[in-house]
Amino acid sequence: MGFTKFLFYKVLGWKLVGAFSPELKKSVIIVVPHTSWHDFYIGVFTRRLSKVPINWIGKRELFKGPLKWYFTWMGGAPIDRTPGQNKVEAIATLFHEREEFRLTLAPEGTRKRVSEWKTGYYYIAQAANVPIIPVAFDYKTKTVVIHQPFYPSGDISLDTVVLRSYYEGVVGKNPEYT
Repeated sequence: MGFTKFLFYKVLGWKLVGAFSPELKKSVIIVVPHTSWHDFYIGVFTRRLSKVPINWIGKRELFKGPLKWYFTWMGGAPIDRTPGQNKVEAIATLFHEREEFRLTLAPEGTRKRVSEWKTGYYYIAQAANVPIIPVAFDYKTKTVVIHQPFYPSGDISLDTVVLRSYYEGVVGKNPEYT
């Protein structure tokens, strides 16, 4: 852990504001903005420093062969991405099958600039009956901000306005995509 702290805080110069509650065992974590592959290692550092397991999903083909153990160790969970599958329900099932599952997603769905977020994160949180935790990666201030859990009301339009407000002024690695 000491080496992780040294790299994140001293070498890279980042700060971590807020924390994940270890008592909250299930949630959908949305990370915004997602503008670069650099978000991956910032997320890995955040995961390690937060001291709580954080998960991600990937196509089941990734979880075969020699990398299966690594992807699983890194919190990965395989899903069937073949057409015709109800992915929201499949992912909600992961929450129901596990005692602890904190799923991280980028609601933009891409590293490019988007005007609207994809809605899967919201419907997954609803189907799994878990809160959404907004997390911001602000490259301008080199700050990762972990906000308090947000419980969806069922009104996606209203809730999206509230959730997007957590990211006002936050600048991604590639500001032109923010």
